[in-house]
Amino acid sequence: MCTERKLTRLDRVFARLDREPERPAHIDVPRMTPHRVVLFAATLAFYGAIVWAVVVTSWLVRLDWQVMFFRPYQQWAEIHAFVDYYVVLGQRGPTAVMVAAWLGWRSWRQHTLRPLLALGVSLLLLNVTVGAAKLGMGRLGPHYATTIGSNEMWLGGDIFPSGHTANAVVTWGILAYLASTPRARRWLSAVSAVTSLGVGMSTVYLGTHWLSDVLLGWAAGLLILLALPWFEPLIARAETWLLDLRDRLRERRAAGASVPVTPVEAPVLVTSRHPVTEDETAAAREAGLAARGPRAPVYLAPGPHTARAERAPGTPTGSRRPPHTERTTRGAASTARPVTGA
Repeated sequence: MCTERKLTRLDRVFARLDREPERPAHIDVPRMTPHRVVLFAATLAFYGAIVWAVVVTSWLVRLDWQVMFFRPYQQWAEIHAFVDYYVVLGQRGPTAVMVAAWLGWRSWRQHTLRPLLALGVSLLLLNVTVGAAKLGMGRLGPHYATTIGSNEMWLGGDIFPSGHTANAVVTWGILAYLASTPRARRWLSAVSAVTSLGVGMSTVYLGTHWLSDVLLGWAAGLLILLALPWFEPLIARAETWLLDLRDRLRERRAAGASVPVTPVEAPVLVTSRHPVTEDETAAAREAGLAARGPRAPVYLAPGPHTARAERAPGTPTGSRRPPHTERTTRGAASTARPVTGA
């Protein structure tokens, strides 16, 4: 009877994963197409328009103050606890760890470093561009505003643009950017857009950002995603260099483990070519005795010393052999014993 082990659902999942190719050929690398260039230019123009509207204290600044005085966190207090947790989706630390874990698993399965390198490049661009804009414009937040109706620019703040919003756009948008199929890319794009929109409005609800901060944060994150194809050649070169470095380290480790151990040769006794005379032997013996020094004197017990065979085994009380008066010397004539009895 033939018995086969029934595969569980987990076994079927791993069996399906094992059939994946090492480097999937259907995953294309996005290129900077004319359509993407137009979107990048439009987003850059929107970015500049938001900054200009805030600098000149236009209607956008008045809208910021109106929303702040509306105090959404008091109008809808029942959702305050949910928003406190939801806004974590825009924090750089937790989101970066979650997305890096997923992309790391994809890198291991597909034997490529591109997902992790793309995430690293996007986060680096995010820190440089958004951080420079925050420090350069120095806008104060709603909780620290000093003059009603002012734009609060260049006063030492760091909230313009919104870092939570830009981070949500980049971190969740990179999943759509690295999607392997057009269908997955569309679905992930919609999910990342809704998530980043919710994170931005959560900061406005909590009163930590102006509405214009959120608008600029959306534009800043979208600019990074649209500009990533320009960095694809750099990502490819970095991946090639890292894989070559890994191969060299493996070869060096394998070479070090397979080095043969040289056996130690036996010492060779060198003899003189001419025969050694008795005088030379005696001189060498005397030189050896002189090098070792004089020996300690040996003290022997007084009295005559007999050979071991001639001594009887003794005990502290005397000999262990019982006396035998009737024993005669071997070889001597034995005397007849008297016969008793009848």
